[in-house]
Amino acid sequence: MTEIEELSQFLTLDMRIDVKAVALQQTLGLTGTTDGRHLLINTPCIVKNLCQLLSDNQTSIAKDASLALINLSADEEIVPALLAEATNIVEHMLKIISNPEHILADPACMVLSNLTRTKLGSEKVFQSMEGNLDKYVDIFCQEKYNKKGARLHYLASVLSNLSQLPAVRSYILDPSRSCLQRLVSFTDYKDSISRRGAILGLIKNCCFETDHHEFLLSEAVDLLPKLLIPLAGPEEFDEEDNDKLPIDLQYLGEEKTREPDPDIRKMLLEALTQLCATKFGREYLRSKNTYVILRELHKWEKNENNLVVLEHLVNILIRFEHEIGHDNLKEVEVPDEIIEKFNALEPAL
Repeated sequence: MTEIEELSQFLTLDMRIDVKAVALQQTLGLTGTTDGRHLLINTPCIVKNLCQLLSDNQTSIAKDASLALINLSADEEIVPALLAEATNIVEHMLKIISNPEHILADPACMVLSNLTRTKLGSEKVFQSMEGNLDKYVDIFCQEKYNKKGARLHYLASVLSNLSQLPAVRSYILDPSRSCLQRLVSFTDYKDSISRRGAILGLIKNCCFETDHHEFLLSEAVDLLPKLLIPLAGPEEFDEEDNDKLPIDLQYLGEEKTREPDPDIRKMLLEALTQLCATKFGREYLRSKNTYVILRELHKWEKNENNLVVLEHLVNILIRFEHEIGHDNLKEVEVPDEIIEKFNALEPAL
């Protein structure tokens, strides 16, 4: 029996607390190195035992077990082994997140956020949700769902990562559900940068689905103002320009500030750019005077990467349709090197 196998024997619910605590500290230390993580993942029962310890009556034991699982799941090389049937790690995490009385709901979200960074992990988690993504959207949208103080912000990252899967985007974009309508309200969520950033990642991924642009821009979802409000500042416009703007962007007031995070501003601009892939999207954005918001943003924006995206977007909007010459820009035959650059943007984590 190896030392690691011997260690795993002490990671059980019925083991003496002092012995269990020492074994868990050693395990936690091993998760901090690549070699240590590989030793642990190749030892039968380690992950399964750590999952069981999440239910330990001793809070410190349960928290240390959750930290070990967060560290293990952050290593993409061992994610396939973590997802093996015997561990049931995904089912354990979903059960904890669903329990409003569980103190480890936030660490459970972090573990799933790590696992879903890979396509394999996303597929496993979506499969384990048994087609009921609405349940977890509902949990996410209830800010005080967890009665023990967990904020569940990292559940946004899980949902965003899942949206790399076509099946999940189809689910979210199903007009018969209210899934997307509930999530878009978090694009301007002030209390958590991780929550609003991840939800914007999900929305951006959904914008790649050109067949759904009319739905995204319809009154049912009303996506355009949700993307423009974080980019808008306190500037006042003349009556003619103001009247053309979506109603939510009229008279924002002198206290209005823009999204402070440059990466999130970039995602907002990229989502708008994707909406311009179709003629419907371009014409809709023009009709809602999107240009004036972008014009003022251009005067304010200092981030060079964002300015490149912004100028590309403006260039599309100010051109006439006969100059563009195509209904759907994604159906245009373009050189291979351009395709490679475009594919690099495709639904991502």
